[in-house]
Amino acid sequence: MSSTVIFGCGNTLMGDDGFGPAVVDKLNSDDVLPASVEAIDAMTGVREYLFDYLLSEEGRPNHIIILDAVDFEGKVPGEIFCIESSSIPAKKIHDFSLHQFPTVNLLQELETNTSIRVTILAAQAEYIPAEIEPGLSESMQSAVTKAYEQILQIVQN
Repeated sequence: MSSTVIFGCGNTLMGDDGFGPAVVDKLNSDDVLPASVEAIDAMTGVREYLFDYLLSEEGRPNHIIILDAVDFEGKVPGEIFCIESSSIPAKKIHDFSLHQFPTVNLLQELETNTSIRVTILAAQAEYIPAEIEPGLSESMQSAVTKAYEQILQIVQN
């Protein structure tokens, strides 16, 4: 059982949407995480993991970290920032992907009804194409390194 689970959300075939999986890949390939921390490339399926945690008391982590690319007004491409699930405005829930929500609602339920702490670490996307186009923009490649370093600080504290 992991005390912290990191989920990289996104589609690597859709430009900057591959941010979360890229961070998880770097964390796992560098083998830098403590034994109590697990990093999972959830792709676009994080909802199933969260639902399992909500329904079962066994195997729950103490902390969930979600990594995802977003498109928020006033943010600069590649900017890394934390979002509280409870602070996502109702009008943004529908365009804040975390990949086919009701995931925002599940995160809020996990925080309210369990002892799981939730951290959402987001990166402002520069480019998410309308059709398949793999590869991160330069700003998002830089964001992967920043998020990697921030994750290491979070899990070491």
